[in-house]
Amino acid sequence: MIERYITHAGAEAIAEIVSLARGLQGLRVLHVNSTYHGGGVAGMLRSLVPLMNDVGLDADWVVLFGEPKLFAATKKFHNALQGEEVFPGEEELATYFRVNEFFARYSPFDHDVVIIHDPQPLPAIASREKREPWVWRCHIDLSAPNARVWELLKPYILRYDAVVVSSEAFRKADLPTETFIIPPAIDPFSPINRELPQEEVERKLAQYGIPLDKPLIVQVSRFDKWKDPLGVLEVYRRVREGTEARLVMLGNMAGDDPEGPEIFDRVREGAATLPDVHLITETDELLVNALQRAAAVVLQLSTREGFGLTVSEALWKGTPVVATAVGGIPLQVRDGETGFLVAPGDYDAAAERVLSLLRDPGLRARMGEAGRAHVRENFLVTRLLRDWLSLIGELLG
Repeated sequence: MIERYITHAGAEAIAEIVSLARGLQGLRVLHVNSTYHGGGVAGMLRSLVPLMNDVGLDADWVVLFGEPKLFAATKKFHNALQGEEVFPGEEELATYFRVNEFFARYSPFDHDVVIIHDPQPLPAIASREKREPWVWRCHIDLSAPNARVWELLKPYILRYDAVVVSSEAFRKADLPTETFIIPPAIDPFSPINRELPQEEVERKLAQYGIPLDKPLIVQVSRFDKWKDPLGVLEVYRRVREGTEARLVMLGNMAGDDPEGPEIFDRVREGAATLPDVHLITETDELLVNALQRAAAVVLQLSTREGFGLTVSEALWKGTPVVATAVGGIPLQVRDGETGFLVAPGDYDAAAERVLSLLRDPGLRARMGEAGRAHVRENFLVTRLLRDWLSLIGELLG
């Protein structure tokens, strides 16, 4: 399996991975998150876990199964860690800690390293007799967390041997736990990113009734307020004043996100006032692939963003991106080179950048080529695997 990545990552990168894995043969690694589908974390684990096994580790992946009150609480934690003034109620907190205690006591944590992803399973560490290193991998934008929630969760974070975040901007000065920077990455062989011939792209879009008669503007993101889907509609409204275009917004409903349906209803109401808008909630990875390839421009207008892996997905397909300069997005979009960066909420600037790309095919092609090269160098899953092998090796001495 690992050898097929030579064509994209190069022989030296694969040789480095094999060398790092040599001292970790048979090591049991457990990944824990809260959903098998929806969002970038599950997508990365679907590639990372098999690759860890392929190079000789014994890697597993388990999910924290919960109930609606659990995910109501963890969604508030997610929003609060990204700066919102919100706090779970007493009953939600009780459910959060009860579910995690039960999960920790009766799940098979018989591994050499445990990697906990995001706040949902964070306190599980407090209900185990800890013998092995535990790592908390936070995929959320921690640049300005709600102080009350941060103080509630910090004692649990301090139990971990290491913390991993996506960007230097998320390192917390008041957290003495050793913190590592490991940006996310895409798998070029996954259904979302594999090569698609033009006829397959057209067939997939036709399946969903999306014509190619006008330039496509696309945003692929969960229907989440932090992704500013209503702002996407505002940008599209302004673009339509300058040229013909068609907007596609695709976002699935992650099982651990109870706010999705409500946000989608608000987007649907706003889209009803605009022509040529397609809203899709299907979980169809080939459709994501086809849309990102067919798009003239991909948007990512997040107001907070841990990383925004859909940006790298689009750049890998040679499509320029207009995005907000928040979280991990500036690591991917080099302003004026692989796309354009704008301030959150500056819909006029975003529309101007989209129009400049729609009117200049040469600029789109140059940015697309630079974007693919940038992802190849920095954001492929082989680099992600290398970083995790290095971190595990360091933790185990």
